[in-house]
Amino acid sequence: MKRTAIYPGTFDPITLGHVDVVMRGLKLFDHVVVGVAANPNKRPMFGLDRRLQMVRETFADEPAVTAVAFTGLLVDLAHEQRAHAILRGLRAASDFEYEFQMATMNRRLDEKIETAFVMAREDYTFVSSRFIREISGMGGDVSELVPAAVLPYLKAGEDRG
Repeated sequence: MKRTAIYPGTFDPITLGHVDVVMRGLKLFDHVVVGVAANPNKRPMFGLDRRLQMVRETFADEPAVTAVAFTGLLVDLAHEQRAHAILRGLRAASDFEYEFQMATMNRRLDEKIETAFVMAREDYTFVSSRFIREISGMGGDVSELVPAAVLPYLKAGEDRG
């Protein structure tokens, strides 16, 4: 039986920290589905289709990773993808409280779906999509913080489509 995990996020844009979490997840699971969220509470720099495209390009050579867009409840996506777990990355202790609340709520919605936390590599504990957008928007070099597939999109700029 294939063990599948969902790694949800906005990925606006995907960073090497996100990639690190996926690769760590592949040590625990046979397949990781990156769930790119259409989060109505956020105003992303990139539209949903563009964010999904960046994730797919990033993992084009990794057959154990797929990417899908989703709206609604994460547990519904987990059911749709036949996932056994939700994969989450922790950068610092400050991430834990929010992630713990989300994991508890997801368990309340479906107690059969576990949440697995992996620690971010030290090199990426300071990396966030927000910082990437800000630094790139001001002309800074983020090439060592994002996958190569993301750089052309950042250079092209905003795409809220």
